[in-house]
Amino acid sequence: MEVIFKLENIQEAAQQFLAVAGNTKVFAFNGEMGAGKTTFIHALCEAMDVSGNISSPTFSIINQYRTATDQIIYHMDLYRLKDENEAINAGVEDCLYSGNICLIEWPEKAPGIFPDNSLHITISLIDFETRKLTANIAG
Repeated sequence: MEVIFKLENIQEAAQQFLAVAGNTKVFAFNGEMGAGKTTFIHALCEAMDVSGNISSPTFSIINQYRTATDQIIYHMDLYRLKDENEAINAGVEDCLYSGNICLIEWPEKAPGIFPDNSLHITISLIDFETRKLTANIAG
């Protein structure tokens, strides 16, 4: 899957992405610093009707959100972790295999703990206002 979108249309891109993603539970977001991973995840959470504050888990590592239908969504940022052992100790692996939706930034910090059917997404900058999202199932 490939989607090119302007930041002003990020909500529409998030809706389109979710429609194509189907029953996928684990979303691993790759991209350079400033590419828009957190911004796109925020739009996805809004599209999934998350209630409450949606914020970056850079320091907490894992944020837990609930949708209006009481579904749990985990948002994880592995940037500050050194390796897979730190990710496991932080509870990342438990979230990945919980059956709940997981939205993970910087998955390359702990690649060995992801389920085989994780959807790997790369967000790239085209220009200041435009992003390209490419997604594929690993394994």
